[in-house]
Amino acid sequence: MNKIILALTILVTITMGADAQMKCAAGKCGSEMKSGDAKPKKMMNMFQSVAKDKATMLQSGDAKLFCPECGMSLPMFYKTNHSAIVDGKVKQYCSMHCLVEDMKSGAKPTDIKVVDLHSLKFIAATKAYYVVGSRKKGTMSMVSKYAFASKVNADAFAKKNGGEVVTYDEALKSAEGDFDKDGTMIAKKQDMMASKGEMIYKQKCQKIDDKFETTAEAKAFIEKSKSCEGVNPKQLQALGLYLSRR
Repeated sequence: MNKIILALTILVTITMGADAQMKCAAGKCGSEMKSGDAKPKKMMNMFQSVAKDKATMLQSGDAKLFCPECGMSLPMFYKTNHSAIVDGKVKQYCSMHCLVEDMKSGAKPTDIKVVDLHSLKFIAATKAYYVVGSRKKGTMSMVSKYAFASKVNADAFAKKNGGEVVTYDEALKSAEGDFDKDGTMIAKKQDMMASKGEMIYKQKCQKIDDKFETTAEAKAFIEKSKSCEGVNPKQLQALGLYLSRR
């Protein structure tokens, strides 16, 4: 039963991320959103989320608010953000899973940092204390990983929420061990969304000839060029996945 619940967590995370990431990017994580004359509704709060003005963006460019690996909103998953210097440029990831994905693609990251859950500031990952496997949801993984600058804070979090306090190397080993299992589940969901993205593109978008290496780049282009008017956040994620793969 626990495995089923954990598996569903990833699917829910991806789906919720597609629906909510633009609200987070606009600084409205957890805030009330109006739709026409409808009664204001509250977006479901996610533990990983912070408002845009509370998130530190270390990478630059039009796509700086999106994870370069999966395209998800960085403010939405800020509490599990990692960053690294890759080929002389800063890259910011929504999760350790996406950092590992980049490594498996051949990247050789240096100066790896992670968000300290207590202060919401970036700290050196190698000096952080990670709580692995708490009851708080993971990002792109069935096993959550949250980091702290202080062991006292890590111990307190683990005492309240469960999980084991480990080093960066141990947390990375856990992420690498779970990578294939997590990746398979994520890939299936993204394949479905990309197929929907193709249909949305044909229905709602002007012709886009540009080629994109990542979902993040495609989403940033759509936002800037307004090539697909009237798409909601979930549709934008689907479009980004489709355009980056075609």
